[in-house]
Amino acid sequence: MLLAHKKMLVIQVAALSHDTARGLDLDIPFHAAKSVFPAVTCTVQATMRTAMLPAVHGVVANGRYDRTLRKVMFWEQSAALVGGTRIWRDFRRAGGRVAMLFWQQSMGEEVDLLLTPAPIHRHGGGMVQDCYGRPEGLYAGLCRRLGGPFRLHRYWGPAASARVGDWIAGATASVIADPAACPHLCLTYLPSLDYDFQRFGPYHHRAQRAVARLRRQLKLLLATAARNGYDVTVFGDYAIAPCTGPAVFPNRILCRSGLMKTRDVRGRLYADFHTSRAFAMVDHEVAHIHVANETDIDLVRRTLESVDGIGDVFVPAARDGAGIRHDNAGELVAVAQSGRWFAYPWWTKNRNAPDYATHVDIHNKPGFDPCELFFSFYPLGISQDTRRIRGTHGRIDDGREIATASTVASLAAPGSLPALAHGLKDWLKN
Repeated sequence: MLLAHKKMLVIQVAALSHDTARGLDLDIPFHAAKSVFPAVTCTVQATMRTAMLPAVHGVVANGRYDRTLRKVMFWEQSAALVGGTRIWRDFRRAGGRVAMLFWQQSMGEEVDLLLTPAPIHRHGGGMVQDCYGRPEGLYAGLCRRLGGPFRLHRYWGPAASARVGDWIAGATASVIADPAACPHLCLTYLPSLDYDFQRFGPYHHRAQRAVARLRRQLKLLLATAARNGYDVTVFGDYAIAPCTGPAVFPNRILCRSGLMKTRDVRGRLYADFHTSRAFAMVDHEVAHIHVANETDIDLVRRTLESVDGIGDVFVPAARDGAGIRHDNAGELVAVAQSGRWFAYPWWTKNRNAPDYATHVDIHNKPGFDPCELFFSFYPLGISQDTRRIRGTHGRIDDGREIATASTVASLAAPGSLPALAHGLKDWLKN
């Protein structure tokens, strides 16, 4: 039976490490915890909504390789990509209302209120900035209350800014303060730290300005939650570490070894996944190495494991402790050395780059590209200079700890992100 007074606001803060949280100076104590591997957005969110490891829910990265289509897809938004029962299933069946705001892979999710960026890409170029909202009219109403629409260019790309969290925090506060909406469980996401932590590193003075902005956003949400009878749980998804060395290019290594193949289209080199024996789908400090024939696995592993900047190459099926033994994982998984990260390019000269390399194109690139956070004037577009990236994430060792906090004692210091998910699931049941 649903307890009418039970209400919870869950705030995921991108890149909120324990070190960063200690400087927020909020009226809620933060505790150190361990994230889930790989410590990237979609994997963390899938674990939080299912209380399962990637080996079960299947979200082993921010992207996935479809072996039937032979196509890499990043940042797809269907909730069906996340396997497993949601932690709020029984809560909703008992009458609880659930809201999910700005979480990845949320479209079609079993919730009562939903809001997520969903631009329309025009056939002739450009896009219509929009958000997908349920129920009908949710987004339009928030735009009226907040004095304008959500600005997608502040969410990702060279103009991405901690300011984007102001709109999301305002929208979240509006939802939980609205008697007509009144979700009993509201999950929201603040990306405010992510951009400048990656651009400049977590200790740069510009990164600290993002921390100050986040502090104001959290104060708004904590105050609104208190006024409206909500408990609050805050958690970080990963800790961003400073880049201490150059990016690692596993696809260049595989191309030179004849294992990855490309197509030359008017001088531009496009990946040919139909004939490649191996390629790397990169995601920050972690890369899934997809190998077409199992007879090549040992060869590919030997090719990569001695490369400068690669700390480990392993077969996920043989390492249960990694928590990613799933069909969506690569036949091999590579982990960068601390302070290094994986870049997706296979070409070595800018004139040979695919056309999408100089654009913000999060869906066509077979890997996460943090260079999209920088402009380039030659060639005009986004930068291809990987030396500009000063922060990265994905590993959960090297003493990296995320921050968690809660007004519910049983959720305040879970010790790990999966434990927090299990604790929240139990709290919703009792």
